[in-house]
Amino acid sequence: MAAVRGMSKMYGVCFHAVRQTAGLKASRLLQHRAFRVSAMQQQQPFDSSLEKPQFPGASAEFVDQLEFIQPNVISGIPVYRVMDRQGNIINPSQDPQLSKETVLNFYQKMTLLNTMDRILYESQRQGRISFYMTNYGEEGTHIGSAAALDSNDLVFGQYREAAAGAAYAVKRENMNRAVICYFGEGAASEGDAHAGFNFSATLECPLIFFCRNNGYAISTPTNEQYRGDGIAARGPGYGMLSIRVDGNDVFAVYNATKEARRRAVAENQPFLIEAMTYRIGHHSTSDDSSAYRSVDEVNYWDKQDHPISRLRHYMTARDWWSEDDERSWRKQSRKTVMEAFEKAEKRLKPNPELLFTDVYLEMTPNLNKQRESLWRHVQQYKEHYPLDQYEK
Repeated sequence: MAAVRGMSKMYGVCFHAVRQTAGLKASRLLQHRAFRVSAMQQQQPFDSSLEKPQFPGASAEFVDQLEFIQPNVISGIPVYRVMDRQGNIINPSQDPQLSKETVLNFYQKMTLLNTMDRILYESQRQGRISFYMTNYGEEGTHIGSAAALDSNDLVFGQYREAAAGAAYAVKRENMNRAVICYFGEGAASEGDAHAGFNFSATLECPLIFFCRNNGYAISTPTNEQYRGDGIAARGPGYGMLSIRVDGNDVFAVYNATKEARRRAVAENQPFLIEAMTYRIGHHSTSDDSSAYRSVDEVNYWDKQDHPISRLRHYMTARDWWSEDDERSWRKQSRKTVMEAFEKAEKRLKPNPELLFTDVYLEMTPNLNKQRESLWRHVQQYKEHYPLDQYEK
């Protein structure tokens, strides 16, 4: 027992000695380190103003004043343009240098779209078609963007891209193909846009988001729809290069879309274009915009800042277009649209079965039920459904 007590005592003495030695070494090490740090500070004075935030995703500077950011005092995102309202090129280096033939083609397509709008709007009022959405005031966004695309690119239109969709939605196999997705109506489809932004942010893809910001989300002005500086302000948050352009300047839209397409394909990344324009027409044939905006407001955009008149100023200044040309083309374009409309009226309407079979490869159970319900209804009230006017 005495031997055990002796060994315990000796162990305690040894442990105490080791702890003292370790403590002494640690103390000396700390002193040494402190000396080294002190020496470094003396040799290289630290400047806190040179510190940069290292937080993931933060590419900014530190500030030493407490100040909240006020959205109404931050400078807005600039709007890129090439022509002023009188059709003058502001910066010659931005002139796309398009040929006379190309510019005339732009103008004729824009005015043809305008003529089609008038005829179809009147046709709806006559009961010849059921519903229509005009493109008045937004012609520059259609033609400028579509002209910058390749015929192999994929175009996903919203519902007010009649010219762009009809002319350029050509699907072919091509690895250098870009995809352009249109959305707009102020912020009405902003939720869908952000869903697309989230999708594109997870992929490396040549995708162009093209927003027609026409000032109204149906009947609500965009400045009442959301705070901030428009759709383009959202792009950087999703890691996309973004630009805001004057949508009433067809050259600005063309330049921006062409460059976005070139880089999207070359760099395999998404881009966002916000084209600022104005919806001169009613939201649709079911809308009366006089209930929420003044006639003077609409007249200003129609008379003072219209994409068609701006391009016409550009052409007349170069003696590329005259009053005689205008009258002749307006007459010809109306004839073209009326002939196409009359031809379309004579065609049989699509088979009603396409309502159910045109989306899924195999019809879902709920679609089968809906189809059965439809045909029961049609058979019960067949005097109201002239099926002879529909394709079999």
